[in-house]
Amino acid sequence: MGATVFERHAPNDEVVRAALADSRLTPFWLDDIARPSFPHLDTDADADLVIVGGGYSGLWTALLAKERDPNRTVMVLEARRVGWAASGRNGGFCEASLTHGEENGERRWPEEMVTLTRLGLENLDEIQATVARYGMDVDFERTGSLTVATEPHQVEWLGPDALSADDTRALVNSPTYQGGLLDEHGSGLVHPAKLAVELARVATELGVQIHEFTPVRSVEDGPTLVTDRGRVTARKVALGTNAFPALLKRNRLMTVPVYDYALMTQPLTAAQLHSIGWKGRQGVGDSSNQFHYYRLTKDNRILFGGYDAIYHPGRKVRRAYEDRPETYERLAAHFFTTFPQLEGLTFTHRWAGAIDTCTRFCAFFGTARRGTVAYAVGFTGLGVGATRFGANVMLDLLDGEESERTRLRMVRERPLPFPPEPIASAGIAATRWSLDRADHQQGRRNLLLKGLDALGMGFDS
Repeated sequence: MGATVFERHAPNDEVVRAALADSRLTPFWLDDIARPSFPHLDTDADADLVIVGGGYSGLWTALLAKERDPNRTVMVLEARRVGWAASGRNGGFCEASLTHGEENGERRWPEEMVTLTRLGLENLDEIQATVARYGMDVDFERTGSLTVATEPHQVEWLGPDALSADDTRALVNSPTYQGGLLDEHGSGLVHPAKLAVELARVATELGVQIHEFTPVRSVEDGPTLVTDRGRVTARKVALGTNAFPALLKRNRLMTVPVYDYALMTQPLTAAQLHSIGWKGRQGVGDSSNQFHYYRLTKDNRILFGGYDAIYHPGRKVRRAYEDRPETYERLAAHFFTTFPQLEGLTFTHRWAGAIDTCTRFCAFFGTARRGTVAYAVGFTGLGVGATRFGANVMLDLLDGEESERTRLRMVRERPLPFPPEPIASAGIAATRWSLDRADHQQGRRNLLLKGLDALGMGFDS
């Protein structure tokens, strides 16, 4: 197999070791802010709407529910801390896409893509408007995004509007770039943990009750939610459980938790920043099957993540899975291949988190318990923006409203489930091997990947 640019131009091992030597195994975003605490629920309770999960999905649902009906009593139950999981660990790319990119949407719902594109842009606009309306301190920047080709065969994938290598490097200066595609309107950047904290602040100011350290063990008819300390009776329930075990039996094979990894650098000096350009501050992602994503923070650090996507047998979410030295070393090496002019820069933080991956790459929705329970899950790493859309879908479904959203085939259809163990582990491992092989063979997909494409199943890095 051929070598990728990251293998052809790998940095010295000592450069990587020195850069990682003093990094801390903790999410930068959660280390960067003070988080308020919310009381645990230690008694029986009731509410008109009870939401399970204190991440973006649950918090957007709570905020929007109160905006729709200020008199509705709304309660959020979170097993640990607000925003501690994926909502406080992601890259902070707030995308307009609801379908994990145009190609994925065109393959699955071609007749709906005009509508889905419009709804996605409207959703992003409304996020920006909400941030402004409530004075949310979340470092929101409507920067747009830059997709780059790091191998010659990837340039064609960018389409007819692709920039040349020189024009791409004029935007962000990396010797790895063979071309690029600039989207000036469909993406923004945000401080992910600040977004979670500010959503919680606004929700509570609107009258939402939030309870931390209140895990929900089951959902019974009524609907009634059983917690460690009591029972909560609700008129309606919204489930935003992300990568954690589904509370509905029908969804237990629908997602798998896949671990994604990231590094954060120290702040760049003015000279270092000048050496890479990046005046537009766009979020950047490359075109490989095993792709990287990277961005600047408010204080001009670089977040660099992606590439490895690790599934652990049994669909488990465990803290031990976050410490994977070989992945952090690989990411650091790829960083210095991308920006060799930054050799000597060090990483202050390294971390990981679980993504709720489903087979169609983007969220799916539905109801249970005779329409009294709704869910949105399977965002597959694109939930920063799409969770707000999912929250509106859940509220439409619970309110019994037929809307433009609920009429979509994309909303009405369910993806194929993952198989049970041990087939799931074997299949995911084979798929990851095939994706890596394709990246080393000019993008050529083997029979397994072609078969999965035909079935509408996927597994993303």
